[in-house]
Amino acid sequence: MKIGLKLVALLTILITFSCSKEEESNTSQEFIKAADMSMLPLIESEGTIYYNSNNIAEDALLTLKNAGCNTIRIRLWHTPTVNQSGFNEVKSLAQRVKNHGMKVWLTVHYSDTWADPGNQEKPSAWNGLTFMQLKTQVENYTATIVNEIQPDIFQIGNEINNGFIYPDGNLESNETQFLSLLASASSVIRTNRPATKIMLHYAGITGASWFFSKTAAIDYDYIGLSYYPIWHGTDINLLQQTMTSLGQAHNKKVLVAETSYPFTFNWNDWTNNVIGLANQIHPNYAASPEGQKAFLLQIKNTVKNTPNGLGFCYWGTEWIAFRGTVSTNGSSWENQALWDFNHKVLPAISVFN
Repeated sequence: MKIGLKLVALLTILITFSCSKEEESNTSQEFIKAADMSMLPLIESEGTIYYNSNNIAEDALLTLKNAGCNTIRIRLWHTPTVNQSGFNEVKSLAQRVKNHGMKVWLTVHYSDTWADPGNQEKPSAWNGLTFMQLKTQVENYTATIVNEIQPDIFQIGNEINNGFIYPDGNLESNETQFLSLLASASSVIRTNRPATKIMLHYAGITGASWFFSKTAAIDYDYIGLSYYPIWHGTDINLLQQTMTSLGQAHNKKVLVAETSYPFTFNWNDWTNNVIGLANQIHPNYAASPEGQKAFLLQIKNTVKNTPNGLGFCYWGTEWIAFRGTVSTNGSSWENQALWDFNHKVLPAISVFN
């Protein structure tokens, strides 16, 4: 009788433990430590070599993986007029990322070129379509991406503060159509690959509450915010407060989807840099290798200390001056990359650990 009671008790403990572990696995998610490496294929194609901390030539993806980076963000353009970010290139890069054991985060611009709050140009192939025809094209294009690339994270549009796929998807002038296009893309992703997480991406802090209230009915998983001190201010506490309120209001995980910081004000080519002055950065962090590392660590810790915070992504990680020191069409970001002017990885990469 005692043996029987002990057996029942043991089974009860095992079942309880099993259920609790299953519940834990369903609710907990790995903290995302991501790097945007969209330009890597182009830079490599022109003969550039990256070096690790031991000054040994190494695949930049492997250097990131060894540092603790677990996700690579990749930009996708529809029919680019330049030799970068096209479908075949992105599909190949995504496979390289998977081969390294990292996750793929696709940022699908639904454009032939850069998409941001000031530019959301419709792909030229979709010009002249009725709205219903456009919607069908969005659905078919989205399905192709999901089925052929199979990303872990699918970001619908890039910095879509005022909508995407202009003018049809302009949030201010065509709100109903904007929401319809978003919903169509989301539905296709859910139907074709339920495991893929869906992100909506907003640039900055101001207006974020308004935007995510507008998109509240959309089926998605992650809120992504861009945060650059040059454009979005230096109040990191406000960033955390915004992330907290958005996560709680919409019951979503929240990420800093883009951020970066300079390790110097100097330049390494003749392409004008975005940042070169002290009033463009955070006063608490110098434009130095140590300052870059400290800033990124602050971003990481801020997200970790936010109730629904799930991760961060460094943007322009790979964008060194890859066309030589006198190039006028090289990099406007080489002083914010995570490799220095000698193409050796910088100390900030340790923040991925």
